[in-house]
Amino acid sequence: MSDRLADSATGTAGIRIAVDAMGGDHGPGEIVPGALDYARQHPADQVILVGRPDAILAVAPTLPTNVSVVSAMQVVEMEEHPARTLVRKPDSSIVVATHLVRDGKADAVVTAGHTGAGMAAGTLFLGLLPGVDRPGLAVQMVRKGSPFVLIDIGANPDSTPEHLATYGRMGSIFAERVLGITNPRVALLSIGEEKGKGDKRIQRATELLDQSGLNFVGNVEGKDLTNDLADVVVTDAVAGNIVIKFFEGLSSFIFDLLRAEFRGGIRGKLAYLLLKPGVNRIRKVFDYETAGGSPLLGVKRTVIITHGRARRRMIVYALDVAARTARADVPGLIAESLRALPVVEDGRPA
Repeated sequence: MSDRLADSATGTAGIRIAVDAMGGDHGPGEIVPGALDYARQHPADQVILVGRPDAILAVAPTLPTNVSVVSAMQVVEMEEHPARTLVRKPDSSIVVATHLVRDGKADAVVTAGHTGAGMAAGTLFLGLLPGVDRPGLAVQMVRKGSPFVLIDIGANPDSTPEHLATYGRMGSIFAERVLGITNPRVALLSIGEEKGKGDKRIQRATELLDQSGLNFVGNVEGKDLTNDLADVVVTDAVAGNIVIKFFEGLSSFIFDLLRAEFRGGIRGKLAYLLLKPGVNRIRKVFDYETAGGSPLLGVKRTVIITHGRARRRMIVYALDVAARTARADVPGLIAESLRALPVVEDGRPA
């Protein structure tokens, strides 16, 4: 068990996690076993499986005492329009799970289903924190040493400078309270490290972050993301999503090349025997499953959106991120931070 996973068991307050059991590419077959693994490892927490009871119980006829099932007979399919489908399918697993959080019956929701539906449900049913115009989807990115937080990766493709500055503040709180990074360094992704580089939006966001009181260290380029230059990197959803997809594709490409080399005759097999310990260490660094899931920051309660391809192991980590985020009350801390900011004429934090 990783240190990140073990640490969440030290909290004294039990967390209630609503899990969209029908979401993702693999549905209950992977979601349910992963949720049960987490429940067994964290008996103080309550896991609520939301979905079709017959499908859930077919995978797990016997449930731990801290696991319950709430019926939801509809599923939001990947090709459906997020917001319209939430209205058209009120008995869908993501809607019912988010309503449990809204109604105070759960502290967090975890979904591997339709990303847009998860974000829309969090925004529409839970609401945005005062001072937040658009939520931001954050993710833990791998590098040598501790991970860093990249925000936004999919929630807001039309970020303003004010949105980017708010993402820096929200990402800093998540990095400090969930990842345990003291005084997180915040940087802005740009085409150059000089503050004048980038379009007008980036230049204005740089000014706002400079004045934010955060530990803003300036701009970083794409080549700097694997270096230990910042703990939170702020960008818009388009660039952020491209970055994470490129990281995923590149890591798969590298290991495919290594696999082909090691299979190439007796020399390759001998080389693999010699290099296997080092390759395994490198593979562990690139293990994106340990990130668990992406918190939707800026909504009033804890929403974790994990990978659609998530299997059992990644679901365990996703629930761990949910428990950590809810236990630390990250939404409340963000609200408190935003309340402390001066207010400009349109009512938003400066």
